[in-house]
Amino acid sequence: MNKVIVYIVFFISNMILAQDAAQVIFEKANENYHNEKYEVAAQQYESIIEKQKVVSAELYYNLGNCYYKLGKVAPSVYNYEKALLLKPNDEAIKTNLHFAQKLAIDDIKVVPQVGFSKWVYNFTSLLSYNGWAWFAVICSVVFLLFFVGYYFSAITNIKRAFFVGMFVVLGVLGITVLSAFLQKRFDRKIQPAIVFAESVFVKSEPKNSAENAFELHEGTKVYVKETLDNWKRIQLTDKTEGWIKKEAIKELKE
Repeated sequence: MNKVIVYIVFFISNMILAQDAAQVIFEKANENYHNEKYEVAAQQYESIIEKQKVVSAELYYNLGNCYYKLGKVAPSVYNYEKALLLKPNDEAIKTNLHFAQKLAIDDIKVVPQVGFSKWVYNFTSLLSYNGWAWFAVICSVVFLLFFVGYYFSAITNIKRAFFVGMFVVLGVLGITVLSAFLQKRFDRKIQPAIVFAESVFVKSEPKNSAENAFELHEGTKVYVKETLDNWKRIQLTDKTEGWIKKEAIKELKE
């Protein structure tokens, strides 16, 4: 038992020290960025992610800014996209991502989703999976409070109000749980990636001798649909598909 306690204390202490070290490096990187030492700042931000194993939307956003200033298209788009995964509604991230995407050569049209599936996706995307989970916990607590109020209330009208409230909250809880399930499903199904190769031909089949389907350039966003050995079957936002070498892209949900 004592060994377990020592291990827990040691683990927590290391986490705190790592967090403090990451904060020191982060502040130095911010200072270097403001002094226009973008290469140095980018290296420091990267070290926080790789060595300190600390990530945040702000960290990826700042890293994206560094690469944008350095004119590196793919890394800037990639890091803005990573930041957006953590803070989907952040306008500053969306704006800078838009500017970074303008540096990319490829101009792929976006085929909009239509119908009920679009409505479901948009609704479930209002919150992350963890957000829906916390909302479900809150609904459960509210349901319990309504049940207690119903059980102990002696006044008929109040008792009836608590009873109706219980079923309303139960319905909201059901929708919340379903939304969390669908959000997790969408999250697993949608696997975005950014092209890092300066220029790469996408093949019609997963082999080098296959016919070239089309060409992509760095910074273009694709969606991985399938993996076969050293190849990835990708889909563009205009629904065009093909096979690309896995080293030519970097997936956002690694």
